[in-house]
This record gives sequence, C-alpha cells and structure tokens, in this order.
Amino acid sequence: MIIPARRLIGAAALGAVLVSCGSGDGNLPKHSTDKPSPRSAASAPASSPARPTRQPAPQKPAPQRPPTVAPGPGGLTPVFERAHGDTAKIVALTFDADMTADQGPRAERGEHFDNPDLIASLRRLEVPSTVFMTGRWAEEYPDQARSIGNDPLFEVANHSYSHYAFASPCYGLPALDEESMRSDVQRAFDAFHRAGVRNVAPYFRFPGGCYDDRALRALAPARVTAVQWDVVSGDPFEKDPDVVVRHVLDGVKPGSLVVMHCTRSAAPATDEAIQRIVPELRRRGYRFVKVSELIGH
Repeated sequence: MIIPARRLIGAAALGAVLVSCGSGDGNLPKHSTDKPSPRSAASAPASSPARPTRQPAPQKPAPQRPPTVAPGPGGLTPVFERAHGDTAKIVALTFDADMTADQGPRAERGEHFDNPDLIASLRRLEVPSTVFMTGRWAEEYPDQARSIGNDPLFEVANHSYSHYAFASPCYGLPALDEESMRSDVQRAFDAFHRAGVRNVAPYFRFPGGCYDDRALRALAPARVTAVQWDVVSGDPFEKDPDVVVRHVLDGVKPGSLVVMHCTRSAAPATDEAIQRIVPELRRRGYRFVKVSELIGH
C-alpha cells in the first residue's frame, strides 16, 4: 500500500534512477522435398496421383522479453520512475494488488483485497495496464490472477510475496533482512507460476515504495527493474473519487507513470475514478501503455 511516494535511496543508487534504458530453437522437423526419380515414376501405377511435397511449418518468432533498464553503479538494481526526453503523450496506469502475508484471516472473514469491477472497467475501456501483484494476493485469488495474467491487455509484475518492507521505517510494515528480500521476490514469482500467470514482466515495485542501497543490492540477482512512479493517485483509503481524479489529472504529463491500487477494502474509489480519468486523458490526447512500452520509449 502506498500513501505518498517515499524513497530512501542513497547517493550511489540515485545515479541508477535515471539510467534508461522463444519459442523454438529453429530445429524444425525436416521433410523431404526430393522429387521421385524417373525409375520410380515409371514404375508407379498410371492411376497414382503425384504426392504433394510437404512444406515445413512456418517458424514462429521468438517472444520478445520486456525491456529493462541497465544496472546502476556497482550493479545496483536500476530504478525507473517515468519516461524522459522527447516523449509522446503516453501514460502508464499501474495497479498494486496488495495483500500482506498475514492478512489471510481477514480475507476469510470477508475482507476484499481484490477488485474485479476495476479489472472489468479496464477491459471495457480497453486500457493496457501493469498490475503489480503480491504473491500472497495470487495465492488468495488464483483464478483472478490467472485471468489477469493471461489477458494480453495486462502484464503482471512483482510486488513481493509478503508486502513487507525492504527498507525501514515504511508505514509500519514489518522489515525484511537482505536474505529474506531475495527469497521474498522469488517466492512471488513462484506463486505466479503456480496460479498459471503467463504475462509476467521483469519489474518489481517495493512495498510502500520504500527502498535504500541495501535493498537495491539485495534485489540485483533477480535482474529486474524497480518501478516507482511520478504521479500519486491518492486512492488508498480515499472514499471520494473526485479526489483521486483530481490528483491524477493534475499530475499527468507525457511519459508519466501513475500508481493506483486494486484492492476494494483499501482503495474503494478507484474503479469509479478510472471511469472518469480514462476518457478525460484520451480527450487530452493521451494514449495508455503498459510499463514495458513506457520503458521502451
């Protein structure tokens, strides 16, 4: 869950922040294209039709891996906040599907950490989006995780397994040590795999947006790009969609990256806000993209 963006990055990692950026092995089955010899043709019955030559099936192009940002100084995990330079009027809406490792009992009592109406609105409005999902969320809602993760409109990125803090203090979240940070990231990827999520991008969002040099070092073996934002929607615990709409529309500029949430219990106004934000930004000439396309710019 994110309230204001909070970065605890050290001097070494700050230099990393603005560093921008198969299928098949080609061994298809070989089929003979040799023509029959004259002797074979002569000996064949006159009524036998010529057998058509089988052509090899066309080779599918290898899927493209989503772009990442080059590592920072000392191999630190790079951090991406928005597209810079001569950027077209594009904007990436991102949604954090938050659930901490210890919130299972609350879900059992009926608390909704999902928001299927929001996902339905994004589909109806045809808005390409990136969902930063915790592994615990994927375990709690595997059918929804699989549906989102197999829909080409979306890409799923890693928001940790536990939604515990990678730097402290961080809004009261329990803190992880370095070794636990590494395993927590991998545990989330494993949860996506078990749920059948296919469109997984090599991006990571720190819980609460909190990180420092130690967290960037711990994350480096995962070879992901840490994705932050430049527009805070203000949707956590906000019940008035007008507030969310105003924050987003006032903050967006070409190349912006907006952070929002996909949890009914903690962000109840997001769905209604989206239904007003999307048409207005389109009226202003903006096109919606996933984080992968934004990084590609």
